[in-house]
Amino acid sequence: MAKRRKVGNLLALAVLATVVQRPMHPYEIASLLRARGKGDDMEIKWGSLYTVVRNLAKHGFLEVAGSAREGARPERTVYRITDAGRAELVDWVRELISTPQPERPKFKAGLSVLMALSPDEAAGLLRHRLDALERANAAARESLAEQAREIPRAFLLETEYEIALREAETAWVRSLLEELTSGTFPGLDLWRQWHRTRQVPQELAELAERGGAD
Repeated sequence: MAKRRKVGNLLALAVLATVVQRPMHPYEIASLLRARGKGDDMEIKWGSLYTVVRNLAKHGFLEVAGSAREGARPERTVYRITDAGRAELVDWVRELISTPQPERPKFKAGLSVLMALSPDEAAGLLRHRLDALERANAAARESLAEQAREIPRAFLLETEYEIALREAETAWVRSLLEELTSGTFPGLDLWRQWHRTRQVPQELAELAERGGAD
């Protein structure tokens, strides 16, 4: 089970993983996170960065190391990671790597109510998704190969994982689409009947009622 953390926003994890390298001010932290594409790895609300940094300092994970001024810009507070912050970073990463946690992708939500569409429309939309996935996979593999020429693999693992997930999704969508178009999908006739008559077949209605009661 995931721990309840004093600062549980994933942006806090990204901040700790950045400041562990050296002391820096929040604007510099944000610049590095953007340059490294961390917004692609985790959900980041950039407007809350300063609040997250202050909360990390409040709970002893960061501390003020001084201040810095660049040209005519206002003076900025520089933070460094504390021993408690290093321990929190390591413990958090251990948890994320070792402990599976439920995730709710939007595609899963759509699949849960897919029968709101007719089988033919569902197949057409899945075909569109499949084409998009295949294009994205090809582009991502090409980009990864280019990056691997200069960047150690340890810094590209999240990209590899993203590609692996998308390729698994691609294979599953292709299989589902084949069942829909070949007519081998179980209960396809009832699904078509529903959209032809606009009346939920009795068999499906009973299943829905039982599911709702569980």
